[in-house]
Amino acid sequence: MKVAVVGATGMVGQVMLKVLEERNFPVTELIPVASEKSVGQKISFKGEKYAVVSIEDAVLNKPQIALFSAGGETSKKWAPEFARAGTFVIDNSSVWRMDLDKKLIVPEINADIIEKSDKIIANPNCSTIQLVMVLHPLNQKYNLKRVIVSTYQSVTGTGKAAVDQMNAEMKGDYSVKKVYPHEIFKNALPQCDEFSDEDYTKEEWKLMKEPMKILQDDTFTLSATAVRVPVQGGHSESVNIEFENEFDLNDVRKILSETPGVQLMDEVKSGIYPTPLFAEGKDEVFVGRIRRDPSQLKTLNLWIVADNLRKGAATNAIQIAEHLIEKKIV
Repeated sequence: MKVAVVGATGMVGQVMLKVLEERNFPVTELIPVASEKSVGQKISFKGEKYAVVSIEDAVLNKPQIALFSAGGETSKKWAPEFARAGTFVIDNSSVWRMDLDKKLIVPEINADIIEKSDKIIANPNCSTIQLVMVLHPLNQKYNLKRVIVSTYQSVTGTGKAAVDQMNAEMKGDYSVKKVYPHEIFKNALPQCDEFSDEDYTKEEWKLMKEPMKILQDDTFTLSATAVRVPVQGGHSESVNIEFENEFDLNDVRKILSETPGVQLMDEVKSGIYPTPLFAEGKDEVFVGRIRRDPSQLKTLNLWIVADNLRKGAATNAIQIAEHLIEKKIV
């Protein structure tokens, strides 16, 4: 099992390597790929050193699986090249997510739709993944009508340069190059990614479009506001959900507690609810602060937290790869 990790030196790529190792993924040959300036650099994996190779050489090596986390332009150009070589590409960029010919997969929800012909499989946006992990089981029981989500997103979602900016500002050093249009330390920026149509950011549009494709349900509406906060552990979401059907709070908690990949943390009187610091380094999606919205019928408020580098990116991609092996697709 040859596995290429494209973007192996980046934040998500590094976590991919860690998760592959932790989950004992059956890698017989690792092919770490990065930009030309990183070729020859050594990557540690399972106690061994592997030299970073160019993306051209990786294609020629014909890996069975390629995990992509190297940005949209790289994915757009090179994912089809790997696919033509017979490789299954699992891509973490946004390039293929809304492509009608590509599957957008969260394994706990819709892995069963993957077929042998799906050579390029899209990994959803990090904020989308944790959201749909909670929406899916509730939609099955109560039918979604309208969802309003406000995110509180970690700087790790932007990358290493953003973490460096925050850490420098924490020390009073404002000379580092700004990744964000404003200071991030002690601040909250209502802008994740660039502004796009109708003054929503690209991140907000991802949140408003991707869930319908994953859930295969376009009968509900969704509105999003995405905010960057000076946090490093994971993304948090405040979610308001209106259902078509009436619900029981105890039933909601029971459904979520029994959902694979979701962990219920909802004992507020004991101070038990999810935080990004708690979620850091973990693969579960954590949910708490579950309560009825007193201002509107059939409406629920809750709070969702997950490590955006793990379940929001690397772990979800590797779970897709595990499914390919388990179902003998690869």
